[in-house]
Amino acid sequence: MPTARLISTAALLSTATLLSCSLAACAPTERDAGRGADGTAAASDRPDENRLRQQTLDWRDCPAPSPVQGGGEAPAPLPDGTRWQCATMRAPLDWEKPGGKTIGIALIRARSSGDADDRLGSLLFNFGGPGGSGVAALPAFATDYEELRTRYDLVSFDPRGVGDSRGVRCLDPEAAEEAEEKVDQAPDDGGDESDALVELNELIAAACEKNSGDVLPYVGTTEAARDLDLMRQILGDEKLHYFGISYGTQLGGVYAHLFPERVGRAVLDGVVDPTQDMMEGALGQAAGFQLAFEHFARWCVEQRCTLGEDVEAIVETAVDLEAELDDTPLATSDGGELDGDEVISAITGSLYSQSFWPALLVGLEAVTGGDGDVLAELAEVLGQHGSGGDGDDGTEDDGDDDGTDDDPVDRSNENDAFRAITCDDSSDRYTVADVERRMPEFLEASPLFGPGLAWSALSCAGWPVPGEARHPEVSAPGAAPILLVGNTGDPATPYEGAARMAEALGEDVGFELTYRGEGHGAFDSGNPCVRDAVHTYLLDGRLPKRGAVCEPAPLPEGK
Repeated sequence: MPTARLISTAALLSTATLLSCSLAACAPTERDAGRGADGTAAASDRPDENRLRQQTLDWRDCPAPSPVQGGGEAPAPLPDGTRWQCATMRAPLDWEKPGGKTIGIALIRARSSGDADDRLGSLLFNFGGPGGSGVAALPAFATDYEELRTRYDLVSFDPRGVGDSRGVRCLDPEAAEEAEEKVDQAPDDGGDESDALVELNELIAAACEKNSGDVLPYVGTTEAARDLDLMRQILGDEKLHYFGISYGTQLGGVYAHLFPERVGRAVLDGVVDPTQDMMEGALGQAAGFQLAFEHFARWCVEQRCTLGEDVEAIVETAVDLEAELDDTPLATSDGGELDGDEVISAITGSLYSQSFWPALLVGLEAVTGGDGDVLAELAEVLGQHGSGGDGDDGTEDDGDDDGTDDDPVDRSNENDAFRAITCDDSSDRYTVADVERRMPEFLEASPLFGPGLAWSALSCAGWPVPGEARHPEVSAPGAAPILLVGNTGDPATPYEGAARMAEALGEDVGFELTYRGEGHGAFDSGNPCVRDAVHTYLLDGRLPKRGAVCEPAPLPEGK
C-alpha cells in the first residue's frame, strides 16, 4: 500500500518526458455489509444506482488541465488526428447512500484507432500516486499505449479527491510551503523536531477537515473501485479492462476483490504489496530505495565517478552529505538553499528512472565540490508538487456542474489527495514512540532513506476520518487472470510485492512476469520484452509462461 509520498508516479512520468503503493483478516467491513459476493447489492435493490448507470456522458474536446490537475496546455490531437475528449461522470458521494449527494468524476478518452469489429472496449488507466490526475497524465504518455489503442478506447480519470473530481484541499500552497520549511522531515534531535513534525501533520489534517471535510470520508480506494465499476457500465463494457501502475495496482486489486466476475483483461505494473500495513510498507520502501541506490552506486563506480571507490563508500558519501546539509544548508546561485531533505528528494526522485541517473551523478559530484545547483534543480523538478484544489459542491447534479473547479488555486492537489486517500484507506495511527521503537529496523534497512520513511508513518496524525483497515483486501477467487509485472530493481514498490499480490489474489488469478530492470515499474522503461508481454495479453488474451523473465537493456552511458 502507499506509504511515504516520495514522489507520485504520474508526476515522475510527466517529468521524464520533459527531461529525455487493510482490510484485515478478510472480515467483511461495515461498508460491505449486506452485499453479495461481488461487493454490490442486487440491482433491483438499488434504483438510485440504476439511474446513475443510465446516465449519458457529454463528451467534448478537452480543455487545458486545470491548476489542480497540474496545469499546462490542452492536449494536442494524436498523430492520426484523434482528438482527446473529456466528460464528467456522476457518482454517489457516499456509495452506501446512492440516492444522496453525488460527486463529479472527471474522465478523458481517446477513441480506438482500429476497425470497429476488432474493438474490445475501453481500457481504463490509473497511473498511481495516489493523487495523480489521470486526465492530465494519459495524453502525456499516449504514445506508449498507441498499439493498445488499435483495439481499445484509452480512458483515464481523476479519482475522487483528485484534481477535478472534488480535489481535496488542505493548506493553501503558500502556508504549506512556509510550514514545511520549518520542519525536519527526518527528526534527529530527540524531541523538539519530532514534536514539530507531529504538529505539522495535525495542522494539515485540521486544514483538510476545514476545507474538504464533507468529502474526506469518501475518497478511499474502495469508493474509487466502485466508481471504476460504474465507469465500466456507462462505457458499455461487460468486463473491466484495466491497466494499473503503482498505487493503481492496489486499486485494481481492490476492484478484483469487490467484483471478481467483472474483471476482464488487466495488467498491474509496479505492484503494491497488499499484505503490508503502513509501517511495513515504509520499511519495505526503505530497503527498496537502498537497493536501487546501491545499483546506481555500482554504475557510478563503472563510470569512474569521484563519489567513492566502491558502493559502500558512495553510500557513505550520500549519508554524510545529507547529514551535513541538514545541519548547514548550502547556498545556491538563485539565492536559495539546498538542505538535507532536498538531497534525499533529489536522490529518491532520480531512482524512479535510469534516465535520471546521469543527472544525479553530475549533481552529487557537484555538491561535494560546493555547488548545489544541480541537486536543487533535481529536487524541485522531481520532488513533491504543492497542494491545492477545490471542487464542485458535492450536491446532486443540477445541470450546471461540469466537474471542474470554480475557485482553483495555482498548484495541483497531489500532496493533499495522497494524504487523504492514504489516511482513508489505512487504520494505522502511529505515534512518535512507535517510530522511535521501529527506527533501528529502518536504519538497518537503509541509513540513507530509513529515517525519513520511518517518520513518514506520522502522516495520518490527527486525521479526522478513521481509516478503513490495516491493509487492502484483494482476494479475488474466480476472477479472470491478471498479469502482474514485477521489477527486481523497483525502489518504490519492491519486487516482492508482485509475488505477494499474486498469492493474495488467489490461485490462477495472479500471473507474474519478472523484469530484471531498474526504476519504478517496467512498461514505461520501454523494454521490448515487457511491452510485448503486456500487448499480447491485453490485445490477444495470451499470458506469458509462468516464471517468464525479461532482461533489461544496457545501462545508460556515463558523463
